Amino acid sequence: MNDVADRPLAGILLRVLSGLFFAAMLVCVKAVSNDVPLGQTVFFRSAFALLPIVAFMMWRREFPRALATRRPYGHLLRSGLGAAAMFASFAAVARLPVAEATLLAQLSPVALAMGGVLLLGERLTPHRVAALALVLCGVALLVLPELRGGPAADRLFGYGLGILSALLSAGALLTVRRISRTESPATIAFYFVFVTTLAGLATLGLGWVSVDGPMLALLVLAGLFGGAAHICMTVALGMTEVSRLAPFEYLALIWPVLADLWLFGQPLSEGFVLALPLVLGGAMMAAMEGRRLRWRLQR
Repeated sequence: MNDVADRPLAGILLRVLSGLFFAAMLVCVKAVSNDVPLGQTVFFRSAFALLPIVAFMMWRREFPRALATRRPYGHLLRSGLGAAAMFASFAAVARLPVAEATLLAQLSPVALAMGGVLLLGERLTPHRVAALALVLCGVALLVLPELRGGPAADRLFGYGLGILSALLSAGALLTVRRISRTESPATIAFYFVFVTTLAGLATLGLGWVSVDGPMLALLVLAGLFGGAAHICMTVALGMTEVSRLAPFEYLALIWPVLADLWLFGQPLSEGFVLALPLVLGGAMMAAMEGRRLRWRLQR
């Protein structure tokens, strides 16, 4: 039985809106990255994401019932990996254009597919090998122009952080696969944001800074946009099949490109233009392979 409501247009619009909210969150993070410590940014992004998520849970009458869990250690592992991914992602955004940091996040589906092979005993199919080859070529094309142009240690470090974030996100998603058999999406989302808030707060002793009104507004908006992006994605997945939403996952890259061009005055790099079709192609192959395997299992 398929329990997804068939409202494809509404689902697609919400998926596009989710991508817009996520890009807006990254714009806010980048705007404060030179002045606000990383841990302080993570704290505000996570703490204020709790507000829309809890409101959404209350609207669906899942709060506080959804806080009950049978997999506390699973939540801890998923949230720990997700928190580390967020730290790495925000550190990458501080060093890279938003579009490049977002493109590196598209490595997650391929890392997830390979993680399924290495950790869950799934088959190493030709689609997965081809997806891995495409994204490796894409990453090489993204990084090589920087090496050819001379040493750019901070930017290269940003690429490394972006790749690390994608790998950690894939690990978190592998954990979600396991705990989602007994845990609802609302429960998983709440504990992730809660643990990430605590992780950010733990950096208080490393030297937080006082922020003025505009900077505080950006930090709060980062959290609200992040929470809203998750809610839109969750509702979209409940309105139509994942396969219908797949092409619009990659449409979300438009917003970071526009943000770099219009807000930060950063033109698209040669490496980004060359890497874009390869990374997106590999990510889409990995994502569609996962859906094909799930379809076979459901037959």
